[in-house]
Amino acid sequence: MTTVPAAEDQSAQIALLLDPATHGGDGPRRIDTHGAIVVLAGDRVLKMKRAVRFPFLDYSTPERRRAACAKELAINRRTAPELYLGVRPILAGPGGRPQLGPRGEGAPQQGAIDWVVEMRRFDDDALLDQRARDGRLDEATMLSLADAVAGFHRAAARRPEHGGRSAMARIVEGIVEGLEGDAALDAGKVARFRGASASRLAHDGALLDARRDAGYARHGHGDLHLGNVCLWRGRPTLFDAIEFDDRIASGDVLYDLAFLLMDLAHRGLDRLANAAFNRYLVRAVHDDGVDALAGLGALPLFLACRAGIRAQVSLAAARAQPDAAQAEARRAEARAYLDLALDCLDPPPPRLVAIGGISGTGKSTLAHAIAPALGARPGAVVLRSDVFRKLLSGADLFQRLPQSAYAAAVTEQVFDALARAAEIVLDAGHAAVADAVYLMPAQRDRIAAVAHRRGVAFAGLWLEAPQAELERRVTDRRHDVSDAGAEVVRWQSGLDPGRLDWSRIDAGQAPPAVAAAARSALSSSRG
Repeated sequence: MTTVPAAEDQSAQIALLLDPATHGGDGPRRIDTHGAIVVLAGDRVLKMKRAVRFPFLDYSTPERRRAACAKELAINRRTAPELYLGVRPILAGPGGRPQLGPRGEGAPQQGAIDWVVEMRRFDDDALLDQRARDGRLDEATMLSLADAVAGFHRAAARRPEHGGRSAMARIVEGIVEGLEGDAALDAGKVARFRGASASRLAHDGALLDARRDAGYARHGHGDLHLGNVCLWRGRPTLFDAIEFDDRIASGDVLYDLAFLLMDLAHRGLDRLANAAFNRYLVRAVHDDGVDALAGLGALPLFLACRAGIRAQVSLAAARAQPDAAQAEARRAEARAYLDLALDCLDPPPPRLVAIGGISGTGKSTLAHAIAPALGARPGAVVLRSDVFRKLLSGADLFQRLPQSAYAAAVTEQVFDALARAAEIVLDAGHAAVADAVYLMPAQRDRIAAVAHRRGVAFAGLWLEAPQAELERRVTDRRHDVSDAGAEVVRWQSGLDPGRLDWSRIDAGQAPPAVAAAARSALSSSRG
């Protein structure tokens, strides 16, 4: 990667930004990236583009930097309007000493020699990257983040010219070119990545084109990792989206999401990755129906490409790092990303797990506990009957439904939708966990038949616990998708489930013990 410096010298502009007087006396803190100089002081952040040119961006003239600042402002206000305040010119002041001009939208201004983006500052502790390093990233935050990403993708502008097989082929080609020949990587592994990604691309080509034609290629974030998400006023907020190249920022929405999922997997946060993944899919199905799940077939390629790109970035950082130990750390990181990419390209076969039992037995808790370790990354898709009932009724997930939504005909539709969703997920090569009461033998037979028709392994888990405990649990529920109360538990307890050939598990235990028993049953039922 070559860098071509611009003709002008930015030292005077940098001195202005680092002068405490520019910030009302507050001592600034400087952060350098390959494309910008970021200065933090007081409650503000000023970002100036470096006068550089790379193959993928060109900030080599003041006009190009002005245009880039204006575009950065517009793009990031889609997700973080309260953080991005405006663009300020750096003006040639008296005696040649530069000074900051008034805030605006980045329109051309006479006398401007450079430009900065002005942002509100947030604490380092608000970055999800920092929270992950400290072990303080929790599931509630990830669910809220998944909701934010899904909403952002739903409103994002369509960009069919940057989607489909041709767009992913260009990305794969760039990754291979960036990895081949680097002595820090195992040449055999790079060759495996080249071959496996080409095979996946050939296999997924029709799906990628169909997704593009259906409108799933959109102008996304482009750099959606934990370092570009913060908690702003308690809400996960996406910032620092790619502004310098629409081709990098745009593509299939699942490819955009894949950056976040890959980042979590790289950090060993598989449980959080699976939680975000499943919440995002619930929103996708709500918007587009169960057919939206077919796009999961391309997820192994998407995840692998995101990991491959990070391997490239780590290698570039190693080459630019003067400290030998730090350079080796970056090379080790690149090797870890390449290993992750290869793992994503070689997923285990899909399987179907069904979890039944009357309300309050903890079916959904168990489903989310076992899903991260099942099937292809980032784990199994959890298909919950309560969610499908809400979707079929056109209701919000946490809106209580009328009794008519539980009529026998509606319940039949719910189980039809659940089976159809499981079929789509399995056909896409992913594992599925189907969570429903499954009191009737015909309901259990129907979900098992899905696996048998697809030729994949099936396991049924039946949860049991004392009725009094179940009544207590459902009574204590808060903000849950299920509408079941104690009266429903009493009614279900009086029904005969008929023959039961599923593995029976004591759900009266603590959730970790229930999950351990379920994993043991699944291990013994592989086939």
